[in-house]
Amino acid sequence: MTLSSLFLAAGGPFAAWFAKLHETFIVNDRYKLLIEGFRNTIILTLGALAIGLVIGTIVAVIKYLAEDAPSLRWAAFLCDVYLTVIRGVPMVVQLLIFYYIIFSHAKDGIPVAIVAFGVNSGAYMAELIRSGINAVDSGQMEAGRSLGMNRLQTMRVIILPQAIRYILPAIFNELIALLKETSIAGYVAEIDLTRAGNLIRNNTYDAINTLFLVALVYLTMVIILEQILKKLERRLRKGDKR
Repeated sequence: MTLSSLFLAAGGPFAAWFAKLHETFIVNDRYKLLIEGFRNTIILTLGALAIGLVIGTIVAVIKYLAEDAPSLRWAAFLCDVYLTVIRGVPMVVQLLIFYYIIFSHAKDGIPVAIVAFGVNSGAYMAELIRSGINAVDSGQMEAGRSLGMNRLQTMRVIILPQAIRYILPAIFNELIALLKETSIAGYVAEIDLTRAGNLIRNNTYDAINTLFLVALVYLTMVIILEQILKKLERRLRKGDKR
């Protein structure tokens, strides 16, 4: 007698549901597919966030410094092109271009997806970071120059550390958006959480339990991140009152 049959034999209002859950997720160790998908989703999100922060910071600094440095106007123009293209093309199309064209010989889609999501995130991070830089008093640049530092040194030592406090909440919001956006990684045959759920649904024909479980996992992760964000915002507000 299988465990599913034992659940049914035990009776009770939830017996049939427990039996179905066992058949869907436990039989053939299908739950391991969800664990793999969850792990890949976390890797995709954090990897893309790191790349997005690096690209966004570089783009934001170039555009800020180019306002008073004619020699950087060409770099600022390239940054504008990058921002326009990345924000104007759907993420799924970008992902397909990276996987089937730019990295067409790649055997592992996870690194490709991380780069694709990171490049996309960088375009949004750039505007967030630039707004944080603009929120810092303009006199800070002059103060740094008066201490003998050049504009880039002043940006790195004085302005960016102050800008971080303004953009941390926005970065957390971008992290939440990025987490949900990675659900399209299945387009390049990578097993993220959404694709794992879809594979189980295809094999078991149990759409209700599978898709609701995937939705619940995403919802739980988002709620946890939102709680962390609220605590961070409260701490920043307390710091402003001091």
